[in-house]
Amino acid sequence: MVHKVLHKSDSRGFADHGWLISRHTFSFAGYYDPERIRFGLLRVLNDDHVEAGEGFDTHPHDNMEIISIPLEGDLEHKDSMGNVSVISSGEIQVMSAGSGITHSEYNKNNDRPVKFLQIWIFPNRRNVTPRYDQIRLDENKMHNRLQQILSPSPDDDGVWIYQDAWFHMGKFDDNISVDYSLKKQGNGVYAFVLEGKFVIEDTELNTRDGMGLWNTGTVSIKSASEGARLLLMEVPMTS
Repeated sequence: MVHKVLHKSDSRGFADHGWLISRHTFSFAGYYDPERIRFGLLRVLNDDHVEAGEGFDTHPHDNMEIISIPLEGDLEHKDSMGNVSVISSGEIQVMSAGSGITHSEYNKNNDRPVKFLQIWIFPNRRNVTPRYDQIRLDENKMHNRLQQILSPSPDDDGVWIYQDAWFHMGKFDDNISVDYSLKKQGNGVYAFVLEGKFVIEDTELNTRDGMGLWNTGTVSIKSASEGARLLLMEVPMTS
């Protein structure tokens, strides 16, 4: 029997720091819900809005796989590995924090906000040498299909991380049906609606709703609005 957990958009944690508006699917910083600590090894799913010219000062991470997906605007990144880059809408960035890194993130632009997802996943190896990567995604490959954007292998499509996790993203016309087959037994899937409406396993989801499913081998997905966009995250349920 398929198990589900539904997180409606307006049930997420909320923080307004003036320069930053953040919505937390899982417990983070000042938001704590013992029922929403994580989904399997997916620990953080933050939906961030950073005002023009503002950002996160230099801060540390270790032993976490950190994925950033800009949805609007441009995010400037600097880290202790010497990387200085700008990630923009249509790209994905990954950092394996491993034995320890510091980095900063700022809105590159002084005239408009940047909106991005920050996602943390527990790694399957500790204290690795920190690493960084970013790529531009081919949105044409996402039309009416789920395109892989992250995996455990550097030889597959997308970026890679130290975990048996796979991310897919798609943008769909109205009334398009697809099935997702899980890559590894014991994994679960967390679906996050970026825009529009979907029906996933007979449950209707709207913009920024999320739903986790596990104890299943396939997930049925149907778009319910034109231009609907979905991020699908397959992760281990246990370490």
